[in-house]
Amino acid sequence: MPSILFVCTANQFRSPIAAACLIDFIHPENPLEKWRVESAGTWTKPGLPTSPLALKIAHRLGLRGLEGHITRQVTQELLDQFDLILVMETGHLEAIASEFPNVVGRMMLLSEIVDGAPYSILDPADQGSDPDDVASELQMLIQKGGSKILDLAKTFHRARCALDEGDS
Repeated sequence: MPSILFVCTANQFRSPIAAACLIDFIHPENPLEKWRVESAGTWTKPGLPTSPLALKIAHRLGLRGLEGHITRQVTQELLDQFDLILVMETGHLEAIASEFPNVVGRMMLLSEIVDGAPYSILDPADQGSDPDDVASELQMLIQKGGSKILDLAKTFHRARCALDEGDS
């Protein structure tokens, strides 16, 4: 089944909300199609819950599934399980590419895949960024680019399956 991993810094706000938005997008569009959509963080402590603010905002946006979310760290083993990796910031792209160069061809900024322009989605933990605005931006990006994201993940999935068949 095609798989998508969203990555942010702490895995407590942006990436779980983006994953919930995409899951919400998939189900009405493709109710019978199976997908794996998850999230992780580049610099997080594993095992933490979603922030209470993220839960409150997700509920207000009509998103489900964040109640049981726990943080997890990006690792090679985790990245190897996903066809498409979507990151929130240029810093995430650079750090992951440096540490895990084998994922470069299937990792992109969320903004770039949707809008065609590479820009960072602000971290609501930073001063000057409004968490409601960040969550709304994520929801808008997923609604606008959901089909593009799914198509790219399917393409990468087929290519990875063909490569695996060639190795056997």
